[in-house]
Amino acid sequence: MKKILSQTLGMFLISCVTWCLQSTPMKAQKWEGLADTPQMGWSTWNKFQGNISEDIIKGIADAMVTTGLRDAGYTYINIDDCWHGKRDADGFIQADPTKFPSGMKALADYLHGKGLKLGIYSDAGTGTCANMPGSLGHEYQDALQYARWGVDYLKYDWCNTTNINPQGAYQLISDALRASGRPIFLSMCEWGNSAPWKWARDIGHSWRTTPDIWCNFDSLRVFPQGYSQFGVMQCIQFNDSLRQYAGPGHWNDPDMLEVGNGMTVNEDRAHFTMWCMMASPLILGNDVRNMSSEVLAILTNKEMIAVDQDALGVQGLHLCDEQGLQFWLKPLVNGDWAFTILNPTKEDRTYSIDWQRFNFTDEAVSGRSTAFDQNVYRIYNLWTHKNEGKTTTKSKAAKKVIIPARDVVAYRLILGV
Repeated sequence: MKKILSQTLGMFLISCVTWCLQSTPMKAQKWEGLADTPQMGWSTWNKFQGNISEDIIKGIADAMVTTGLRDAGYTYINIDDCWHGKRDADGFIQADPTKFPSGMKALADYLHGKGLKLGIYSDAGTGTCANMPGSLGHEYQDALQYARWGVDYLKYDWCNTTNINPQGAYQLISDALRASGRPIFLSMCEWGNSAPWKWARDIGHSWRTTPDIWCNFDSLRVFPQGYSQFGVMQCIQFNDSLRQYAGPGHWNDPDMLEVGNGMTVNEDRAHFTMWCMMASPLILGNDVRNMSSEVLAILTNKEMIAVDQDALGVQGLHLCDEQGLQFWLKPLVNGDWAFTILNPTKEDRTYSIDWQRFNFTDEAVSGRSTAFDQNVYRIYNLWTHKNEGKTTTKSKAAKKVIIPARDVVAYRLILGV
């Protein structure tokens, strides 16, 4: 009887999958209230890839608490590819018993006891990118298993998906997560190939806009198999034209952070700042058990994090370029603005800020105007944590700044002072 029921369940699930992937998708009912601001946490992949274990995850969790990262807002601990064992006789996925001998439920309990959340990984295809079991044909089973374990977050990848419709596949897993009864964040990872920003707002909480990042500031990493990884600047370039699609509950994701994995302090600071300016997910990828004081200071800069987590939920605007510099503005609550000058070049640059040159109205997204000709703002440096005077309503190059090579100058412009 058990075998018959299992076979019947399997046929039913496959029929559901076939219908969903071939039919015109209906509106998915994702869990609401999980992504009012971009998600923050840590992931195994950038540092450890498949070399993961229960002990490593627990050690990372402990360090997230002792370093202050948890209190700074990083609450998800996400296990990426290669955690998988086999499916049991009824088709339910199991964790690798060697890597995770206590099981995922015990690990989730450990994280929850520390005020953290567990994230896990799967794939819409027949196998994951590391050829572990994918979720195709097992979407509702996998979602139910994750809920039983106490999982809080799912990264859903896009390898081994020949002839699969992405909108249907992601709707299916979104509905499965909803049906599981446990609120689970859905991080979509199909690398922007099918422009998910145009259709995924009601399906997932975030979607990748770029290929995978690698630990480099400004170059591609091309593989013989024909795919590439992006440096920091390439991710920015692909992501910065999509701001109209982001907002509370649905975020553009230019991939995880490489801060602390080998770039210079200047590059790390620029990388982190630009992810905050773009209202991007802040998913750490370094070994937080062993990092420099400079890296920790970058990752726990609460005033910069506040720009990323701003309740207005507007992705920053790449307003213009001048002298090899990029100028970015991001509207914030209470009439404030974040203002960043990014220097992607290999030379220090000096620039004199005439605030009147940055008068503009963000008609496309927020409707907010800087109105530097009418408003006076207090200039607060987000990296030195010092006040640097006020803007002026008159046109004159009054503020000279030095932007180091591959670094930023970033301000919060505070209205009404």
